[in-house]
Amino acid sequence: MLSSIPRPLVRLNQSFIFIFATSFIVSSNWLFLAVPLLAGLMGILFQFNPVIKAGKLFLKKPLSTYIPEDAEQQNFNQKIAVTLLTIALIGHISSVQWLAITSAIMVALASLVAILGFCVGCFVRFQWKQFQYRRSQHSS
Repeated sequence: MLSSIPRPLVRLNQSFIFIFATSFIVSSNWLFLAVPLLAGLMGILFQFNPVIKAGKLFLKKPLSTYIPEDAEQQNFNQKIAVTLLTIALIGHISSVQWLAITSAIMVALASLVAILGFCVGCFVRFQWKQFQYRRSQHSS
């Protein structure tokens, strides 16, 4: 598995999720949830995200020349996105529209905020690691 992913590919994936989640919110068409969900699952399960793979074709410089993003962190972020997309899809299929829309809004906002420069998943993961560390210090 890669240790880093070039920032333009991370931004492409975030934009892809934002566009599809927003499209679902506007249209209520379940395919707008299924497409990024499938791409995200492929990335998590098979280390093959078709959005990232397609984006690599358009990068002009060697991958190592771009600002790197931590692959482990991006995998964590992708798991959050997949979870929210799954909840949204289940909510939509179950006719629980408030759940579907709320989950889709959450993933759309998180991806938009990440595009703008603040990684919600990074913050969550950092807080979780801090919690684990503090808990381990109290138990020793």
